Amino acid sequence: MSNSTDQQKAQTRLASIVILVAMLGWMLVSFIGGKLGLPTRFAFLADFAAIGAFAWALIVLFKVWRQRQEGE
Repeated sequence: MSNSTDQQKAQTRLASIVILVAMLGWMLVSFIGGKLGLPTRFAFLADFAAIGAFAWALIVLFKVWRQRQEGE
C-alpha cells in the first residue's frame, strides 16, 4: 500500500511542478514577446504549449484522485 501511496505522491508532485513551470514559462514568454515585439504566432504557440501542459497535469491529477477514491 505504501508503494502505491508513494507513487501517487510522486505523480502529484510532478503534476504540480509541470503546472508551476508551465505558468512561469507562459508568463515569461508573454513578457519577453511583448518587450521584443515578437509576432503573435509565438504568443499562440506559448498559449498552446501551456494549455497542453495544463491538460496533461489535469489528467494526471484526475487519475491520482480516482486511484485514491478506489483505495478507500
